[in-house]
Amino acid sequence: MIFTIRTTVGQEKVIMDLLYNKIKQNELEVYSLVEMADLKGYLLVEADSKKTAELLIHNVPHIKGGKIVEGTIEIKEIAGVLESRPLMTAIKPGQTVEIILGPFKGSRAKVIRVNLAKEEVVIELFDATVKIPITIKAENIKVLS
Repeated sequence: MIFTIRTTVGQEKVIMDLLYNKIKQNELEVYSLVEMADLKGYLLVEADSKKTAELLIHNVPHIKGGKIVEGTIEIKEIAGVLESRPLMTAIKPGQTVEIILGPFKGSRAKVIRVNLAKEEVVIELFDATVKIPITIKAENIKVLS
């Protein structure tokens, strides 16, 4: 069964490390921990029972309310999100992207070229007065259209 845990936004990775260590120490029947970039402030825990999930989150900092969000999630509800898609195959020249990391964070740009081998893209910023090509790692952008 999959359970939802509400966390402090921005602390998801820290909490995942704490939960992972707790799973190893207590040998809990937890099958997976999932953090989704689109779902900030929440973690998904796949465990054999609600009691196991409650034992897992007991006394862990940054878990809001100290309990599991009511209700469970079925795999079919999140199957589309969990589907593995290579990032580089989704990026094509001419697409509009948003930069999500670095000095140009929040800026929108047009993809000019894609380098599959280095997993980089060459972009041109829309709001720049001079159109200078910028090379950036593909993981630092989000495809808008």
